[in-house]
Amino acid sequence: MDDLQRQRLPRQQKDDLRSRLHERLLTGLPAEALLTDPDVTSSYAHDMASFCTAGTPAAVVLPRTVEQVRHVMRTATELRVPVVPQGARTGLSGGANASDDCIVLSLVKMDRILEIDPVDRIAVVEPGVVNAVLSRAVAERGLYYPPDPSSWETCTIGGNIGTASGGLCCVKYGVTAEYVLGLDVVLADGRLLTTGRRTAKGVAGYDLTRLFVGSEGSLGVVVKAVLALKPRPPVQLALAAEFPSAAAACAAVCAIMERGHTPSLLELMDRTTVRAVNELARMGLPDTTEALLLCAFDTPDPAADLAAVGELCTAAGATEVVPAADAAESELLLQARRLSLTALETIKSATMIDDVCVPRTRLAEMLDGTAAVAEKYGLTIGVCAHAGDGNTHPVVCFDHTDEDESRRARESFDEIMALGLALGGTITGEHGVGVLKKEWLARELGPVGLELQRGIKATFDPLGLLNPGKLF
Repeated sequence: MDDLQRQRLPRQQKDDLRSRLHERLLTGLPAEALLTDPDVTSSYAHDMASFCTAGTPAAVVLPRTVEQVRHVMRTATELRVPVVPQGARTGLSGGANASDDCIVLSLVKMDRILEIDPVDRIAVVEPGVVNAVLSRAVAERGLYYPPDPSSWETCTIGGNIGTASGGLCCVKYGVTAEYVLGLDVVLADGRLLTTGRRTAKGVAGYDLTRLFVGSEGSLGVVVKAVLALKPRPPVQLALAAEFPSAAAACAAVCAIMERGHTPSLLELMDRTTVRAVNELARMGLPDTTEALLLCAFDTPDPAADLAAVGELCTAAGATEVVPAADAAESELLLQARRLSLTALETIKSATMIDDVCVPRTRLAEMLDGTAAVAEKYGLTIGVCAHAGDGNTHPVVCFDHTDEDESRRARESFDEIMALGLALGGTITGEHGVGVLKKEWLARELGPVGLELQRGIKATFDPLGLLNPGKLF
């Protein structure tokens, strides 16, 4: 039974189906793992994205064991009920939004760190482990788990895997996909699949592990992950460089990368974002700052690296370059970037956060183009960017109670994605597709790519039960 058929059922028949579903689920779950109160289940209906539809769940399940997850999927297959896997719901594309009459499968209770191995440099974790909890646990063993999304204090490893998330350190260390060595995945029919390896190398068969990373719960439910770790790096030092234009700041980014530097962080904030942060935190940044570039190194001699980068920034037109003397000063400099989204959220009642990634050489065009979109639609759009990756986050600020302004916000969001594709980029660098960008995914992939990806989905999930309505 598909979603449309389910919606057309009479109310009594829907209630009967829900009662049957609840009864079947309880044959393999403890009572506390099943939530059915509509006032409670409605709080699991959506993630943090704007403009994304969300349905009404028939039930929310919070399993603690792999066998409980398998029971949920076997039940869903038997009764033809859609299942929406969820982590902490910090996503920004509607990828965790409920479908009508679905089972929301929240994995936050599966939160054990099963193993940390300093010799093989791996961690084995359940999907509900919070990113920051894992990072601190491995740090105690002299190790480092690099992926650090901005929501790292609350987001889960399972959610990070689902969207192939990144973070501030990606310019040097890469994204989540590069740290997932192996997975245990419960498939749509309840079978348990193990992919990948624990070893440093391995090329046996197709890389199914990488296929699941970024699949947004549409191919299976991750219940365990083997993650690669690195030795803990030295404490980083940072500098801040102020520029009279976004183009000058982007020229500095290109010069830094062209000269072979490997900063641990290279972030950019446009004029709108700088002013919002100033307004929120009174950080004293000059009103004349059109762009602020933040660069950090965790190398053996970070001061020397910062000095070299400072010279490149000055040559590109920086009006001021401020290097930190120690870790405490570095944290003060980086605080501005960490406050960016919070500051922009204070401008209007709602925000839409775009996630367009372009080649570094086109970064200036992306920022200038976004500024033109903001002017065209009469909106405030601030941009903060993982500049070393070319990954921009234009934040559209709007009044969600104003119908016309909401329409303009959505149109501007789409125009920014079109700009990214025109510049040779992608519609998402780390937030995923979800509901928000599914139409744009088809444009980026093209008909042949879309056909093949749908074929992969059908192989793993022939009944279309896993996270329906997302991606395609």
